[in-house]
Amino acid sequence: MVSIKLDNVSLVYKLHEKLTLSAPDRRLSETGGRIGGSGRKQFVQALDSISFELKAGDRLGLVGPNGAGKTTLLKVLYGIYDPSGGTVAIEGKVDALFNINIGFRREATGRRNIVLRGLINGWSEAEIEEKMEDIIAFSELGDFIDLPFKAYSQGMAARLAFSVATALEPEILLMDEWIGAGDASFQEKAKRRMDELAEKAGIIVLASHSESLIQSVCTKRLTLRGGRVESIAIEAAHAEAVAGSSF
Repeated sequence: MVSIKLDNVSLVYKLHEKLTLSAPDRRLSETGGRIGGSGRKQFVQALDSISFELKAGDRLGLVGPNGAGKTTLLKVLYGIYDPSGGTVAIEGKVDALFNINIGFRREATGRRNIVLRGLINGWSEAEIEEKMEDIIAFSELGDFIDLPFKAYSQGMAARLAFSVATALEPEILLMDEWIGAGDASFQEKAKRRMDELAEKAGIIVLASHSESLIQSVCTKRLTLRGGRVESIAIEAAHAEAVAGSSF
């Protein structure tokens, strides 16, 4: 059964080992969390005592100001960062959309990049070939699919990245703010696909500053501030449907 469970998860790292910018205010804005200590012993408490549990069908919205820890938490869930404390238990195949450039080569065509991204994700060549035309159609790139990725606008790149990541129906999908890129019609189509993924016993974790996106997509909301959980709540629009759910 697909699930995510975090128990008292924290992430701490030494400031001088992770950052090279000299201005302290820029350091804080880029890392999020809270700075502690002094001199060579300065550290960042990026996440502090994060606990929650998700099950099949849950769509969790991560909200909070810049530097609250939303993206950092997503990267802990994806295994990019190992927590300094606590435990992360995940059951299910995970895919992530953090940066539209990850897994894509600028000089390669969109079509070739579908193959490359599929191989990175562990797809077989047969699976990639089977899904190729569906991915291209969903992305709405048309003839641009055979142009180099570097020629794509941000919206075009976002459509391709989303189309590839959701093509083989990951059981757990982690997404950062950029999913709002692109026109309204594609965003609506992307929302319908996210709904379909969740209805097929999947989990979605979405970090966003868009209140309308959180309300329309998510069933639960986790508010972060300074790397800590400020509140956890069921979205009002989905309260009846998830009345039996619990964190």
